[in-house]
Amino acid sequence: MATVADSQHFAQGTAFHFFELRAPSEFQGSSFVYRRFTSPPLEMAALPTSEALAARQHRIQRRSSSVLVAVAIGSFAYFAGIPFAFSLVTGIRAPAPAGSSRGVGQFKLGRRAAATETAATEVVEEEGEQFEFQAEVGRVMDIIVNSLYSNKDVFLRELVSNSADACDKKRFLALTEGDAEPEPMNLRISTDKEARTLTIEDNGVGMLKEELQENLGRIARSGTANFVKELKSGESDVSLIGQFGVGFYSAFLVATKIEVYSRSFKATPEEQKTWKWTSTGGSYSLKEEPDVQLFGLQSGTKIVLTLREEAQEYLDSGKLSDLVKRYSEFITFPIELWNEKVQYDQVVDESAPKKEGDKPKMKSVPRSVFEWEVMNKMKPIWLRNPDVVNESEYTEFYKTTFKAFDEPLSVTHFKVEGQIEFRALVFIPSTMPFELTRDMFSAEGRAMRLYVKRVFINDKFEDLIPRWLTFARGVVDSEDLPLNVGREILQKSRTLKIIRKRVVRKVLDSIDELREKSPAKYENFWNSYGKYFKVGLVEDMDYKDELKRFVRFWSSKSGDNMTSLDEYVGRMQEGQDKIYFVTGEGKRAAEISPAMEKMRLKGYEVLYMVDPLDEICSQSIVDFDGKKMVDINKAGLDLSKNEDEKKEMEDMQKEYEGLATWLKKQLGERVQKVAISDRLVDSPATLVQGEWGMSPMMQRYMKSQTTSSASDSAFAIGSRNQAILEINPSHNVIKGIKKMMESTPDSPETEDMVMMIYETAALIGGYNIEDPGDFAKRVTKLMESNSEYFAGGSGGGSGDVDAEVVS
Repeated sequence: MATVADSQHFAQGTAFHFFELRAPSEFQGSSFVYRRFTSPPLEMAALPTSEALAARQHRIQRRSSSVLVAVAIGSFAYFAGIPFAFSLVTGIRAPAPAGSSRGVGQFKLGRRAAATETAATEVVEEEGEQFEFQAEVGRVMDIIVNSLYSNKDVFLRELVSNSADACDKKRFLALTEGDAEPEPMNLRISTDKEARTLTIEDNGVGMLKEELQENLGRIARSGTANFVKELKSGESDVSLIGQFGVGFYSAFLVATKIEVYSRSFKATPEEQKTWKWTSTGGSYSLKEEPDVQLFGLQSGTKIVLTLREEAQEYLDSGKLSDLVKRYSEFITFPIELWNEKVQYDQVVDESAPKKEGDKPKMKSVPRSVFEWEVMNKMKPIWLRNPDVVNESEYTEFYKTTFKAFDEPLSVTHFKVEGQIEFRALVFIPSTMPFELTRDMFSAEGRAMRLYVKRVFINDKFEDLIPRWLTFARGVVDSEDLPLNVGREILQKSRTLKIIRKRVVRKVLDSIDELREKSPAKYENFWNSYGKYFKVGLVEDMDYKDELKRFVRFWSSKSGDNMTSLDEYVGRMQEGQDKIYFVTGEGKRAAEISPAMEKMRLKGYEVLYMVDPLDEICSQSIVDFDGKKMVDINKAGLDLSKNEDEKKEMEDMQKEYEGLATWLKKQLGERVQKVAISDRLVDSPATLVQGEWGMSPMMQRYMKSQTTSSASDSAFAIGSRNQAILEINPSHNVIKGIKKMMESTPDSPETEDMVMMIYETAALIGGYNIEDPGDFAKRVTKLMESNSEYFAGGSGGGSGDVDAEVVS
């Protein structure tokens, strides 16, 4: 009798075999029962005794290492969030997460433990030869139908691509091997609402019986792929994309049953037979079908899908028309859809009054007719040489493809050859696309369309172009892009980086050409898309230096036009080594900034940053052409001074040092410190920020982004403490306050004067004052005390005037 030690000894060398130990009375003879869970159905087997275990142990140990490797890979895949990959590697079905769905159109697949390299088992039945899918198909099918595709619409793209490839292959074989001229090739799509079937048919190369079994009986096995491998590299320009493999099985997303009828172009006249391949997912049958009609005279393939109950939307010709135009609009061969049309016949109007000699009155009577309508009339002009495409063709393509009403501002059409090959056609719209008017980075506003061999893949890939080119519309067509098997996810790779780099380089070159040759068009471009380039300066370090050349700002010397950094540098005064800018909410606010007084006196040009994005952008630019960007409203502004000016400034600082200390004590936490200024001419005082402080415009912007009142309070205290009050010692007001400090430092009038200096500096600098009511009272009191017209009048008391502040 086998012991527990025997069972442990056996279990150590056996993976995924779980034993069910029973009481001694339940043992049957010299064996005990174990359950094997490796493959359904659940099997029961008898465990041999100790004498037989030694021989079996040697065989088990040879398999154990490979099993452990499979377990390790499968476990990693499962915990990485790829349960179906876990199933594929280990043979154990990974449990679905709680509350999750197995996907669209779940169906059961028979799983067999047959070796993966063996051919499909044939079972002859009355209706034809019956085959089981190979062992790996049962596991991979579940992945394809339930996990591989996120959008079931793509099944039509895959099947149409296969049909187009079949036509391509037939044309190639006819030119290289055949004697007969191939018939005109096209694709046809039709529906039968009563039978709930969708049919995709082509008169391409077709398949022999062996090819049907080989190509459709094995997942990811492709006649197309093998055909391409047989072609010598570089000696042919045949373009094939689809595969009768994974793409073909996407049909199970919407179908419960697939029937494939095919007649091969390669068959001899004696072998010209039509074969029928049928599958419902678990197995497939294959038999001759002599009575089926194919529209191709020489060869062809017809795929008939019996749709699921929930997939009846694909019986609607409007839905099919939209999908064909979206995914397969630029397929080389005509795609015809069996569509209903309304025609009007002219018949005699029997109800109309009749007069002798008059012609009978006619009326129009509608009549429904069905006819083949070509869906893909637009040609892929990006495949043509740019030298032979005229402007009107580009405009027509732009308006038709991207549903636009404006003219393109610029067109970039180029081809890249070498290790990586692709073609691109990029348009810059002359007006902001509607989808981007509310959200400048809306996903719906992305329209850089990715094609692989003229088959549309997606237009929402974020890595194809940088975020700051979201407004661009265009096409990128490449064979080399690394897509996932479902062709829905663009993988990060060196190829993608090269394509992205080349596209961005060409777009920037076209905009640079606008800037140099068409200033009016460039101004239109900047007014529409300038903010995108400023965002690019902040976000994209790879193109930071490139984008500096394009940005434009208002300037103290540019008048009604914006200026570039390059133009600013060209106008700099001799000896000027910095690019000066000032912030303000609007051009006028920047112009009246107190710090501008000294800049105007010295004749320095100053850029106006009139938007929070401008200020962020200026911090990112840092310098241009070796000239550092300097905010004239920040502490530490260093303006070139001669020796006399330096000596005069040192004397002023010594004289007014006491006043600065006293003002800081009076103002308390309202300011960080009080300093003597050399940037003021006409103003008595100004508020500036420390080197790392934010302007009042930026403070308001950042505060608007917070959500809690606690955050607001903390932010307000932190930003207020950075403010520095700079006073102008040459101004009469500052001289007057110095005398008041020395004579009556504690009087109400002195206190009011200190607050007036602070609040006027805050207002003109763009800051908000704490209490507008108190400020209004102080202004009123000041007017009364300094005007003879108010003396002795009613309400002449110095502190009795109440001001109503209307917000």
